[in-house]
Amino acid sequence: MSRKILVIGAGKSTSYLLDYFLKKADSENLHLTIGDLNPRIISDEIKNHPSCKVIKLDIFKEDEREMAIKNSDIVISMLPARFHIKVAEDCIRFKKHMVTASYISEEIKALDATAKKNGLVFMNEIGLDPGIDHMSAMQIINRIRDKGGKMLLFESFTGGLVAPESDTNLWNYKFTWNPRNVVLAGQGGTAKFIQEGSYKYIPYHKLFRRTEFMNIEGYGTFEAYANRDSLKYREAYGLKNALTLYRGTMRRVGFSKAWNMFVQLGMTDDSYTVENSEGMSYREFTNLFLPYSPTDSVELKLRHYLKIDQDDIMWEKLLELNLFDSTKIINIKNASPAQMLQKILEDSWTMAHDDKDMIVMYHKFGYELNGKKQQLDANMVVIGENHTHTAMAKTVGLPVAIATLQILNKKISTPGVQIPILKEIYEPILKELVNYGVEFKEYNNPYLGYNPDSVAG
Repeated sequence: MSRKILVIGAGKSTSYLLDYFLKKADSENLHLTIGDLNPRIISDEIKNHPSCKVIKLDIFKEDEREMAIKNSDIVISMLPARFHIKVAEDCIRFKKHMVTASYISEEIKALDATAKKNGLVFMNEIGLDPGIDHMSAMQIINRIRDKGGKMLLFESFTGGLVAPESDTNLWNYKFTWNPRNVVLAGQGGTAKFIQEGSYKYIPYHKLFRRTEFMNIEGYGTFEAYANRDSLKYREAYGLKNALTLYRGTMRRVGFSKAWNMFVQLGMTDDSYTVENSEGMSYREFTNLFLPYSPTDSVELKLRHYLKIDQDDIMWEKLLELNLFDSTKIINIKNASPAQMLQKILEDSWTMAHDDKDMIVMYHKFGYELNGKKQQLDANMVVIGENHTHTAMAKTVGLPVAIATLQILNKKISTPGVQIPILKEIYEPILKELVNYGVEFKEYNNPYLGYNPDSVAG
């Protein structure tokens, strides 16, 4: 009898995931059911595959959801994170394993004891970031520890960007993922991390002016701004004694400084709505955040407010987004500034049909071995194939798919709510990802810490 996999949600990140199962359907005896609110989005090639069934599934309709979960052996939830709990509770009730690419929520964490009692694997954070970052980091950290090394520093940065051949604007950026997450990045809490044993905090209004730089061979220089909470994984990674722990988001150099203009103006604010947002022009939107002047134009007021010279590249970046255009209109009722800004940016930063995206991940490990301080850098670059088979879909979907098959084959068997930090999980998954071009290059460098001039290193 075939083994039944249920995939709930067939959005942007599932192209490689679905291909993976269907290619292995015969050899692994798999039957795939894809449940989505809008089954029309699924390609005919997948719909017509003999080992696949596509169903219309509304997760808020209890009977539909329960029936689909009951009839499967393992469930993959690719829904927005806040909906996983509905699926998870059914998986507990019907004793099914579950896999998601999302961060573990408090609600899901609360199911750990029951999952363990029933021998169920609830694998989370097994996409890109979180996911490949955990696995690749733990593989190297454990390798260093196995040699007797002591971890001093761990830094990790990831970026979803546009591939060099599709990089056609002054911001060196296009939306390769959820635009709303980009607009709201860094909000909802101060960024916190540790550097050289000192706790560091960066408030939102300073976040985009405190960046780290990194070079990736063959791809040039990138910058990164701090993630909200770098300390979250201190315990999971066993890095309680590390002097530096810092995680961040990568962009091309110059993006953060330019993005900071929106932050300083207040355009990224999502906490209130603009009364007359519907029908407002881009120019009127820009003027909302500037002082009244009976004589000065919107352009002049903005340049003065942000202290930008007209020959500054920052000015060119603003012009490129048509921020002063009085003919372009925002058609959203009661929108927040963040929603209005998102609409404007989507105009300029939406990927064209033949554009390719790029995923970049960069880790830095500082450690002491045999009394000597050393550093190892590891980086990964993945370029997308086209607008459906993106680098993002590959790096999110493939680890999910591989983990699912490992659970079905009882190669991953430790029960409970978990993230992929055990050797039994990350070794086979990382090994298989190499076959798909998802691979890290490693470089040994002198350990500099944060004081390159010190004799001690």
